[in-house]
Amino acid sequence: MITMFMGEYHHTIDDKGRLTIPSKLRYDLGESFIVTRGLDGCLFVYPKDEWKNIVNKYKELPNTKDARNFMRFFLSGAIECEFDKQGRINITLPLTTYADLTKECIIIGVNDRLEIWSKERWESFIFENEDNLSDIADKLFSTNFNI
Repeated sequence: MITMFMGEYHHTIDDKGRLTIPSKLRYDLGESFIVTRGLDGCLFVYPKDEWKNIVNKYKELPNTKDARNFMRFFLSGAIECEFDKQGRINITLPLTTYADLTKECIIIGVNDRLEIWSKERWESFIFENEDNLSDIADKLFSTNFNI
């Protein structure tokens, strides 16, 4: 079964780095999954099967400085997580610091992964990009594709 994550969920992270993940998303993630540094200042959360696909794609990259640097950034922050009895995950200090997660968090579904954003960064992202979304859609999709 192919999982597609979507939606926006508002939660808080506590002082110990524990964040509740909505039950629907917990089911789709499985018992254990990977959390790592994402792009644009958020965290990426991948089910194990999707993570394996990503790692296999990385193995095919050329041994260039850019590829090595990106793999260092992406893979060094990766941690395997499981849910506690309350449906929370424990995000390590380096990851919470990277994503500036202090209290209010936004969890969004983005097809094959979840993204965890600080509320401030998410709102800033939306504000900076909402006027351009029509132009972006025009560039990405052919005229035969309607959104």
